Amino acid sequence: MIEGWVSAFGTETALPAEAVPFVAARLSRPAERAAPPFVRFGDSPALARAWRKLEASASMPMQSHAFASALASTLLAGTDIDLFFVRDDDGRLAALLPLAREPGRFARRTAIGADQVCEPHDALCLDAKAARSLAEAIARDGRALELDRIPAASPLIPALREAMRGKGWTSVRPATPAPTIELDSGWKDPASRFNSGRRSDFRRAARRAGEFGKVEFELLAPRPGEFDALFDEAVAVEARSWKHEAGTAIAADRAKESCFRHFFRSACADGTFRIAFMRIDGEAVAMQMALEWKGRYWLFKIGFDEKYERCSPGTLLMLHTIGRAAERGLSAYELLGNVEPWIAQFWTRESHDCVCLRAYPFNARGGAAFAGDAAAWLRKRLAPARA
Repeated sequence: MIEGWVSAFGTETALPAEAVPFVAARLSRPAERAAPPFVRFGDSPALARAWRKLEASASMPMQSHAFASALASTLLAGTDIDLFFVRDDDGRLAALLPLAREPGRFARRTAIGADQVCEPHDALCLDAKAARSLAEAIARDGRALELDRIPAASPLIPALREAMRGKGWTSVRPATPAPTIELDSGWKDPASRFNSGRRSDFRRAARRAGEFGKVEFELLAPRPGEFDALFDEAVAVEARSWKHEAGTAIAADRAKESCFRHFFRSACADGTFRIAFMRIDGEAVAMQMALEWKGRYWLFKIGFDEKYERCSPGTLLMLHTIGRAAERGLSAYELLGNVEPWIAQFWTRESHDCVCLRAYPFNARGGAAFAGDAAAWLRKRLAPARA
């Protein structure tokens, strides 16, 4: 494999304090690193094209060049983003991982997007051999690494553990899982998958919606020329919910709105963007923005107008889109985000396990990162006792 890198991220994880002496005792060992070729994110159109081809091996849309580009130009504007990558023996791109480079001599590298949009992330690898070569390039870089929410089955985890052997210490700890609904033909009538109490709730919500006016559902795959008007309508629906006052609505954060507009517009051009509405007398009262990608429905954004809260429009729209996803033969309905209490209570307890992966090289940078994380871990452990 031929190694390289480009620039990118930042997050947090707890570590056992007892490991501090183990690391500190070896800080004097010189870092074993070979300076990799450096390519700043966005500086290589050829690499971007190769990245898009490698997306055939992706397991999540968050591994796409479009997602990284949306983050880099909005929420991470001004951040140094480096892309670590490896090529196979024929010179073809085989693996890559964008990492944010924090400022400062002892700063670590972090995954892009986990802090900004709270979605899982992972390296994009053609196979296990490519993952091993990528891990070796990362290990030789000599900086601490933090991947806050990576799938537990990622091939990068065992590869990095092996690459860091004798060069540093790795930590793998549970992280927030990603909720999912595995679909089959029975989900074509989603209400039937719930108990009698929940079915009664659905019927009551539908009756109340009918009292407001004529109810209609839309699930659209818009053309690029239709995108902006529909996106603006969806953002306006979310802004009429509790999210706006809480500051979590897209409209409350101009950079976040720009990020999702950029990403979803790219998906629209690819034909994977989906936007859904529940309307009452023509007015949008609930919305979803999602991707239909690799046989799965990836739900990124939801919202509803609080004026219609009595009829649970968000619930009714989710029932509709789950049923449509099953009708289309999709294999799963990925809820993304975190496992919120309402998801586990009302929709699904299924999830994809995720972990927080951290690597600390045996050098001053790794020691500084480890000391900072150990101190944070101790503060967290001591906080209840002080209270």
